[in-house]
Amino acid sequence: MTILGSTQPEPDEKSWQYQLDRFVENNQQELAALAWAFYQEQTEHENTLGIDIIPTPHFISCSREALEKLNNSVNHKLQEILGLIDGYQPEQEVLMIGFANNGVKLIYFEPELNPPECFEKSGQNIASLLDKLEAKMLAQIQV
Repeated sequence: MTILGSTQPEPDEKSWQYQLDRFVENNQQELAALAWAFYQEQTEHENTLGIDIIPTPHFISCSREALEKLNNSVNHKLQEILGLIDGYQPEQEVLMIGFANNGVKLIYFEPELNPPECFEKSGQNIASLLDKLEAKMLAQIQV
């Protein structure tokens, strides 16, 4: 976990980081399907999928330029995350970034099935995946 400007202890059950961890843990296959759909929708593959918790949890598209500006504004504390983005293998892994209350949280995992298989198995398009996952986040993440 990276909190801008400081190192924090492990989050408690009420923190947005803890709630986001539980959400990711419980929805890995659908998040992998969404990550693959998001990747396929892009032509330049310059954007990273993000989750903005404020005011209510929703997915966002983070441009490389915006992430670099944020990194510069926090004395390069996001450099490792940018390195992971550079090496991201969307066919095998899921990488997203969570944002809330001056904090950033990396979401990075390899699902049981690879993201293309998760997407195919879901039988949904990107819009329906977004709607379904955002509704789940709204119900499960309280800030």
